[in-house]
This record gives sequence, structure tokens and C-alpha cells, in this order.
Amino acid sequence: MTRSALSNIAYEALVRARRKFSNREERCIRETWTAEQELVLLRLYPDMPNEVLAARLNKTLQQICSKAYRLGLKKSPEFSKKIRQDWGSATRFNKGNTPWNCGMKGLPARGRSSETQFKKGQKPHTWLPVGSTRVSADGYLQRKISDTGYPPRDWKSIHILLWEEHVGPIPIGHCVCFKDNNKQNVVIDNLELITRAERMRRNSIHRYPPELKSAIRVISKLKRTIQEVEHEKQD
Repeated sequence: MTRSALSNIAYEALVRARRKFSNREERCIRETWTAEQELVLLRLYPDMPNEVLAARLNKTLQQICSKAYRLGLKKSPEFSKKIRQDWGSATRFNKGNTPWNCGMKGLPARGRSSETQFKKGQKPHTWLPVGSTRVSADGYLQRKISDTGYPPRDWKSIHILLWEEHVGPIPIGHCVCFKDNNKQNVVIDNLELITRAERMRRNSIHRYPPELKSAIRVISKLKRTIQEVEHEKQD
């Protein structure tokens, strides 16, 4: 078929197809294995690196790996162990080697970064001394009892400190609650010790009468249905 009988687009497509087909034929020819090459591969593959095999058989690494996979060949345990021992040997610290930062504490400051670094003994502007009070994110009054730098250990709720002062340690599985639910009313007469199971019942649906429980469940189901419909409309 002459080029004059084809449009430019059709002619270019034909050229690409011929080139692809010819490359495939050449690849098939290059990937042909002789019986002698297969015998060499069977004998040497378990204990010889693939790079050496590829050079010896005039094949690519991909051809070596593919042929070994088709023949079910695997590296010997001794060869695999030696390879694992050599991993990272080029970048591994040798015995007796001294690192460049030996004896240094941290990295030296560069440029003007030293101007904004904390100096030894310097405290952040949010630091508070022992005995200070604050309000936690949950609304509880807390007092600082130590200065370790670890907030969960340094700060403790005042109502717990008050209970431990008048009654003693809180048993495992129990908690101290406010009788009037006012977290700011921290007096011993307003505190009570209850189990965590009882606290769960007080703060869940179980505290309501049966008829109110049923109404709450129906309302919750209705809200979920409305949300599902809205999500479907958005999709």
C-alpha cells in the first residue's frame, strides 16, 4: 500500500504498528534460550549473582530473573545468607570508628538561629510555678503539684486533692463526682465517690424512664436517616 493511498494520520499509525511488530520480533529472537544456556543457568543460578550470570550468558537481568522463575530456580540458603551479610556494608560503621559528632550535645546553631533558641534554665512564657491553678479543657479546676515538664503529672484536679486530703486515696474503678454537677463548687460536702459503672449509667440513656428512652431512640434513628438522605443527595 502506497503512501498516496493513505492519509497522514493513517500512514503514521501504520508506521508505528510496523515498528512495534518488528521490535516484538527482535525481542523474541533475543530472548531465545539454547539448551546449553539453560543448563548453565540450572547449574550456576543457586550460587551466583544475577549480574554475573547475565554477563556470562549475554542476557539482561530481566531475562535471567524471568527464566529462573519459569524454571522454578531459587538461590541457595548459603548464597542468601551471604547476600544479607553484605547488605549495607558500604555505609556501615566499622569497629572502632568514631562518629563526627562524638562528644557534641546537639547540633551547632547556624546563622541567626541561636538568637531564638532557649537558653539553659530559661522557661517558656506559659510556665507557671508549683501551686498555681488553672481550668482544664473539661472545665475542672486544677492545681500544679510538681514541675517535671509533663503536664499530666504536674497538674491534678483540685476536687481529687480535696477528697484525698479528707478521705484518702481513690479506689481503683471509682471516681469522685460533684453532687450538683457544678465543677466550680469544690467543697467536700459536694463530692461523692461512685463506681465508673454508676457514672456511665448517670451520663447515658439508662438514667431516663423507659418511655423517654424509647422516644430518644426514635429521634436518634430519625436523625441518622435524615443524614443518610442528605449524603445521598450530595453524591
